[in-house]
This record gives sequence, C-alpha cells and structure tokens, in this order.
Amino acid sequence: MKAPTFGEISQDNRGEWVRLRTLTYVRAVALVGQVGAFLLAVVVFDLRFDLGLVALVIGAAAVSILLALFLFPPTKRLSDVEASLTFLFDIAQLGCLLYLTGGITNPFALLIMAPVAISAMALQPRSTMMLALVAIGLITLVSVAYQPLRFMDGTILVVPPILSFGFWAAIVIGVVFQAFYAHRVAAESDSMADALLAAQMALSREQKLTDLGGVVAATAHELGTPLATIKLVSSELADELSDRPDLLDDVRLLASEVDRCRDILRAMGRSGKDDTHMHRAPLEAVLQEAADPHRNRGKQVHFLLTPEGGAPDSQPLILRRPEIIHGLRNLIQNAVDFAQSQVWVDARWTPQALTLRIIDDGAGFPPQVLSSIGEPFLGRRRDPARSKRRPGYDGMGLGTFIAKTLLERTGARLDFMNCDGLVKTLPHAPDLRGALVEIRWPLSAIAADMSQGLDPNPSIGV
Repeated sequence: MKAPTFGEISQDNRGEWVRLRTLTYVRAVALVGQVGAFLLAVVVFDLRFDLGLVALVIGAAAVSILLALFLFPPTKRLSDVEASLTFLFDIAQLGCLLYLTGGITNPFALLIMAPVAISAMALQPRSTMMLALVAIGLITLVSVAYQPLRFMDGTILVVPPILSFGFWAAIVIGVVFQAFYAHRVAAESDSMADALLAAQMALSREQKLTDLGGVVAATAHELGTPLATIKLVSSELADELSDRPDLLDDVRLLASEVDRCRDILRAMGRSGKDDTHMHRAPLEAVLQEAADPHRNRGKQVHFLLTPEGGAPDSQPLILRRPEIIHGLRNLIQNAVDFAQSQVWVDARWTPQALTLRIIDDGAGFPPQVLSSIGEPFLGRRRDPARSKRRPGYDGMGLGTFIAKTLLERTGARLDFMNCDGLVKTLPHAPDLRGALVEIRWPLSAIAADMSQGLDPNPSIGV
C-alpha cells in the first residue's frame, strides 16, 4: 500500500490502528471465558477431556497475553502484519481447543468468527481474507477430525450428521458475512470521518482568509500614524535642505515612497474592511463572489434572479458566511468543469424561501451514480466515460460532499438531478440534459435581517 503524504486524506491508510494493550485486554477476557467454559463443562455437565492438552493450549494463550503486557509499552500500536499474526494465533489456539473438545459439535465453535470480524474493521482486506480462509480451513478440519465429547461414564455425545453439517455451514457463512459486513461498515465510517475532516479543513481555510482581511485592515490602520509622521518630518527636511540639492532629492524620494505606502495601505484597508465588515450582502453579490474564480475559464456563467409568490422585486440581503460562499463555489466549479459552454445560476425567492439552481449544458450526472452524489469518495463508483469528458480529472466526490455538508450547516437542502426537460425558463431549455443542483433555504435561515433584509437597489446581471 502506498503511504499517504503529509496532509493527505485517505480512508485506506489503516496502519497501526490497533493498540496492543486494548487487544490484550480483549484477549484476556476471552481467555477467562475459555477457562470458565472448561470448568463449567467438567464440573456441571460432567464432561471429560484430555486435561493436559487443554491446559497446555489455554496456557499458551495466557503466556502470550503476559508477554504482551510486560514486554511492550502501553502505547504500542500494532502494524497490519503484527495484528494479523496476533489474530492468526488466536484462531489457531481456538482451533486446537475445538479439536480437543468436540470439534464442530462444541457450541463455542462460532467464536472463531470474532477475530475475523475484528480484522475486517481494523486491517487491510487482504489480511482479513487470509484470516477468513484460515478460519474456514480450521473449522472444516475440526468438523471431520476431532476428539468427541465424553461423559463421566464414557458415553460419547453423538450429533446427527445433518446437524454437524448445518453447524459447519452456519459458521462458514457467518465468517464470510461477518467479514464483509464489518468491512463495509468500517469503510463507510472511515470515509465519512475523512470527508468530514476535509470539510472542516476547507471551512477553516475559508475562515482564515476572512480573518486575514481583518489583520490587513488593522495593520493598515496602525501604520497610518507612523507614515504620517515620516511624511511630516520629510517635508520639514525638504524645506531646510533647499540649498543642498544632493540631499534634497533623497528627501523628496523618501516623501514619494511614503505616499506610495499610504496608497497601498489605503487599498489594503479597504479590502480588509470589505472582507471582515461586510457580513451581509445582496444575493447577487454573494453569488458573483462564489463564482468569480471560475468566470474566466472559457465558459459563460449567467445569473438569473426572479421573485415569486408575491415576493418583493428587490433581492434578499443574505448572510455572507464562509460556508455559503465555499459551498456554492464548489458546486459552480463542478458545473463549469463539465459544461460545454454555458452555466446558469438561477435564484428564485418567495417571502418564505430562497431557491438556487445551478445548471450546466453538459452531459449531466451519470445515471449509475446519481443516487449516490453527495457521498464522499464517490470516485470508486464514477462513470467510466467521465475521464473522456473531463480529461485529467480523478475526483473522489469530496468537493461535492464538502459543498453539501457546508450548505446543509446553514439550513439548506440539496437535490442532485439531470435537467431532462425539467427546466423551462432557460435558452434551449427543451434540449438541456446537463446537471442540475437545487439548493433550498428557508429565508429566515439565510436572510441577514428579515425586517430590512431586501436590497432596495438590486443590480441584476445575466
């Protein structure tokens, strides 16, 4: 397995997930259960075994547990190979116990599934497959060759062959099912955790950019006074050095550079205030800010703003939150990437709700992944023809997942679909088959101020 680079998010990086001390405690509990079951069978049910060999097998497990406790530090974590060998030892030890205590007729034979299930959640698939094959091989072996259970009077516990076969089949099916089920659940959980981390990192980056604007504004404000002092002193020096042309040129150069610094800081302060103090903005301004990085990539991005349901003609004044801008930017980027030449950002609002539709004139979402769009690491199930439509792209669905997660945090609901005649108001609407992302907010969740949340002078551009 290729090791991920620093900062890379990968759900396949499962190295050293298992802590030795935790696994040792679990194995100790299992050992106590083995001893208890053995004593119960001998004392209560009057069964007889080869006591020496059974004690030897249980003792081997006890020794391995003690070695793990005393030879390794509590923080020791097992690699994939080390954990696989530990599980392999446990399967072999349980297989030996089953051979000595009735084989497949021993009701505790089903415990051979436990190491395989744990492996499926914590180790690589190839390690789990190897352990599953070993477990199936051992359970098959002890189903045909074992020391039968005997009572005190020498009577042998006989189980009908059909039940023995049923026990074997149930355990084999259980091993396979448990391994597959545990692996799928763990993989989905890992993917979601990685994707949520990516969403958190994206939001943090957007927030840092916003905070940086505040730092710039504060810096520009604080440097204004020293520069004004330098300007004043340089002016006085220019007056006093009027008879020294060689020095007067240097002083004038100093004054001109001070003016240049003042202009730069003024621009920086204006930019910083725009980023930090404009916490609300007209809807179109937010949409244009989100789309701005992708408007000069050879595709036309159109903005349509339409009131509905008796709403005022003036566009809503909405919250300018990093989650909204970053989420919309990701969705617009996807539309631009897959569009042939046109992308539409269609905004409609009523007195109660705001609806955005991001539409492109591309080929649309692949039908086989349409129901899974918005899930992380969708790249494994992507359309095989996607690389032809978007050369060099090897996405994993994280961008869409991040956008969906961030926008849902603001109260939005997202639907992903293809146009297929659903759009009636755009140019060439009947022929559009591209992707359509619909985002809906309650206006109370996104409006900056419901009492004065409408811009009286909207600037609507197409």
